[in-house]
Amino acid sequence: MTEKKHYGFTTTILHGDRQKGIEHGSLHKPIHTSVAFGYADARQLASVFQGKEPGFRYGRQGNPTISALEEKVNKMEQGVGTICFATGMGAIGAVVQALLRAGDHVVSSSFLFGNTNSLWQTAMTQGIGVSFVDATDVANVEAAITDNTRVVFVETIANPRTQVADLKRIGELCQARGILYVVDNTMTTPYLFQPKAVGAGLVVNALTKSIGGHGNALGGSITDTGAYDWTRFPNIYENYKKAAPLQWGLAQIRAKALRDFGSSLAPDAAHHIAVGAETLALRMQRTTANALALAELLEKDERVAAVYYPGLKSHPQHGISAELFRAHGSLLSFELKDGLDCFDFLNRLKLAIPASNLGDNRTLIIPVAHTIFYEMGAERRASMGIAESLIRVSVGIEDTDDLLDDFCTALEGC
Repeated sequence: MTEKKHYGFTTTILHGDRQKGIEHGSLHKPIHTSVAFGYADARQLASVFQGKEPGFRYGRQGNPTISALEEKVNKMEQGVGTICFATGMGAIGAVVQALLRAGDHVVSSSFLFGNTNSLWQTAMTQGIGVSFVDATDVANVEAAITDNTRVVFVETIANPRTQVADLKRIGELCQARGILYVVDNTMTTPYLFQPKAVGAGLVVNALTKSIGGHGNALGGSITDTGAYDWTRFPNIYENYKKAAPLQWGLAQIRAKALRDFGSSLAPDAAHHIAVGAETLALRMQRTTANALALAELLEKDERVAAVYYPGLKSHPQHGISAELFRAHGSLLSFELKDGLDCFDFLNRLKLAIPASNLGDNRTLIIPVAHTIFYEMGAERRASMGIAESLIRVSVGIEDTDDLLDDFCTALEGC
């Protein structure tokens, strides 16, 4: 396997580690637990700290196991560099911590994961302005931009109502205005979609979800796609401008968010995620097929009031999803008709598990308004289109017939 030959998505992930050689012929990068790294030449140690040559400084800023995962994710997103964090929220928080200052302004999709919404609310208390808009139409984003807008932030497919942002036209707008475009790719994964294709400068992935895939490790990442010109970003400190402009953003993020803030990924978690990532394509093929089959079944059921899944032709952004994504994702949500108790329905399920994670091999299901979106309050939920009866489903890799039968049986009991 050579760098010159272009391999497919899964082949690249499976064999990428071996391109640099692994000790003792191991097929997996081993787990390096050391937090300190010694150098025979003290001058080399100083050179590494000054950024004049590559090397490891201290475990908080990375180690060989984490570096191997960063390279793996970077190849998935076709980026120029990737930094891994302890969690997906740690990665999103790095955008605030490392790149934004009081007086800056952010335009964010109003259709957000609950914790991301909470993070922007916190940023607002620290002097950063945030405008929440319906990002399914680029006109709403454009209308919210001000002279101080530094970042436009969207999710590819919104969690939990599955709205799809106007990704391509927002990217064109950001490029024309010199604004950093940050796209959370967690719900699509790099297998279904690479935001670099629509001009995203930074791509966020919650590695905990589908990339890791097994619900056994927390992690997050930021990938610089190379699409953004960092000379247009006013918040880069002078000491991070020593390298080529292409490296400015990640250099500041690694220092200000990872080194200073300490949201470091653990080596054992990095190993779990790296191994899980090897089967990402296979799992996404199964989960997206299952999700479409389940969405179609629910849409036909008389006890279901509404189904939200981009793969359905009835979905408002079905066309965008079909144009940009390899498949429509493994997340869907639905509402039962008035008078039916969502908790009674959930308790009838035998395979789908009431739990809050996403992207697991197992199908996970949760009543949104009563759990993960409870803290934001009824008014904010209503503004995001989240009904009190909304049920979110993260579809797993179960045999399709077994999964559909589980939902059919539970619905028949309503």
